[in-house]
Amino acid sequence: MSKFFINRPIVAMVISIVLVIVGAITILSLPIAQFPNIAPPEIQVVATYVGADAQTLEQSVATPIEQQMNGVDNMNYMYSLNATGNSTTSLIVDFDPKTDPNTDYILAQSRETLAASQLPADVTNYGVLVRKSVTAPLMLIAVYSPHGTYDAKFLANYAYINLADPVLRSPGIGNVQVFGSGQYAMRLWVKPDQLAKLGITVTEIVSAIQAQNTVNPAGKAGGEPAPKGTEFTYSVLAQGRLTSPEEFGQIVVRETPDGGIVRVRDVARIELGAQDYSVAGRFNGKPSAVIATYQLPGSNAVDAAKGVKKLMAQMKQRFPEDLDFDVALDTTRAVTEGIKEIVVTLLIALALVILVVYLFLQGWRATLIPLLAVPVSLIGTFILFPVFGFSINTLSLFGLVLAIGLVVDDAIVVVEGVERHIEEGMTPKNAALKAMEELSGPVVGIALVLSAVFVPTAFIPGITGKLYQQFAVTIAISVLLSAFNALTLSPALAALLLRPKEPSRGLLRRFFDWFNRVFERATEG
Repeated sequence: MSKFFINRPIVAMVISIVLVIVGAITILSLPIAQFPNIAPPEIQVVATYVGADAQTLEQSVATPIEQQMNGVDNMNYMYSLNATGNSTTSLIVDFDPKTDPNTDYILAQSRETLAASQLPADVTNYGVLVRKSVTAPLMLIAVYSPHGTYDAKFLANYAYINLADPVLRSPGIGNVQVFGSGQYAMRLWVKPDQLAKLGITVTEIVSAIQAQNTVNPAGKAGGEPAPKGTEFTYSVLAQGRLTSPEEFGQIVVRETPDGGIVRVRDVARIELGAQDYSVAGRFNGKPSAVIATYQLPGSNAVDAAKGVKKLMAQMKQRFPEDLDFDVALDTTRAVTEGIKEIVVTLLIALALVILVVYLFLQGWRATLIPLLAVPVSLIGTFILFPVFGFSINTLSLFGLVLAIGLVVDDAIVVVEGVERHIEEGMTPKNAALKAMEELSGPVVGIALVLSAVFVPTAFIPGITGKLYQQFAVTIAISVLLSAFNALTLSPALAALLLRPKEPSRGLLRRFFDWFNRVFERATEG
C-alpha cells in the first residue's frame, strides 16, 4: 500500500485534506458538553392538593401513585417530595441510562393513569402533570424592574403570561418554573365573625362561587327550525366567568324566604391578589420574577442555554418600559470555560511536540512531516463521533491531548527510517520505498496493540463504562488514523521533502552539537 502512495503522493494528500475538511465540518455540528451524557432519564409526576399538608399529601396522593409506579419497566429508583407550602407532591422516577426518555415517559404516564381512580377528586380536577425533566435547573433568569415601576406580583404574572410558554418551547428545555409572587388569583378573605353570626360555612361560599362563576353557553335565537318569516340568526352571549372583585362580590351565598340575600361581599373582603404567597423572588435586592429552566433529558445543555438566551434577547424587544432581565445562574459556563482551557492545553501540547521533534530531528523538512500528520489524525477523529453518538466534552478532549504524543510517533518512525537510508546514499524515493518495506509491519502492529489497550474500556457496562467510553474510543480512533497516515501520507511526504542533511551553521549548529554530545553521554550512561 505504501508503494502506491509513494508513487502517487497527490492521492495521499487529497485523502488527508478530505479527512481534515470533513472532520472540521463535523466539529461545527457536534454538541458540546462538560461530560458524556450519563445522567439517567427522569420523569416527574406532579400533583396538587390545595390546602393539604405534607402528611396528607403523602397518604392520599403520593402513596397511591408510588404503588402503581413501582416496578415500571427499566426503572432504577424513585422518590417523592411532599411540600406543605404549595400543597404539591412531586414524584421523580429515574430510569436506566440506556433507555429512551420518550418510552420512559409513556410508561410512567400509563402507570399514573392507573392511580387516578385512587386520588382525591380535587387532585384529579386540578390535574396531574407528567413530564420529562431533570431536577436541577439549567438556568435562572431574573425579570425585574430597574427603577421599581412594577411590583413583584406584576413581574411574576408577566413572566407566566408572556415568557414561560415561549421558553418552554425552546429546544432542549423540558420544564419551566416561575418563582415569585405567584399567578393572579381572586382572593376572598372571609370574616369569621360574620360567618358565625349568619351560620354560614366556607364550604357554602365555595359551592356558591363554583355554581355562579361558570361559562354559560346560551345558544342562538332564530336558528333552524325557525318560524316562517325569520330572517336572521343571532348568537346569544351570556355572562361568562367573573373577572373583577365587584362581580365576585355580587355572588349570592344564601337567600331567605322573606327576600333576604347574603352576598359574598357581606362575609368576605375580595381583592385581585396572588395565587401563592409562600415564595418571593428577588434580584440584587429588588423584587423580581425568577424563571427556572430545566433541561430536557438527552438534550445538549450548551445548545439549550444558547437558545434560551437568544429567545430572551428577542423577547426583550417587546418588554414594556422599565422592564429588563438578567441571567442569574448559568450552569453551562463551567462547560464552556472548561472546554476553552482544554483547547489551550491541546495547543500547548502540540507546540511542545513540534519543539521536541525539531530538537531531535534537527531539520525543518523532517519536522514538517510529523507536524502535518498530527492535525490529520486529530481532526479526522471527529468524523466518527456522530456514528458513536459522542459529543465534544472534557473526556474526549483529554483523550486527544494524550493522543498527540501517540499519533506523532508513527510519523517520526517513518521519517527516521527514510533519513537513515538517505544517509546511506539512496535517493529520497528509493529510501522511502525501502523504509516502508521494513516499517509497515511494525506500524500496523503498534496501532493494533495501542488500540487493544483502550478499546476494551468501551465495553464496561453501566454509567462507569459510558463515562470512560469516549476517552478510550477517541484515543483508539486517533491511533488507527495515525497508522493510516504513517502508511500513506508520511512516506509520500518523506519522498518529496527529505534531502541529505546539510550541516547547520552558526549558533544553531553549536547548540545542536552540544545537545547531541549531552544526549549521547546520557544514553551511554
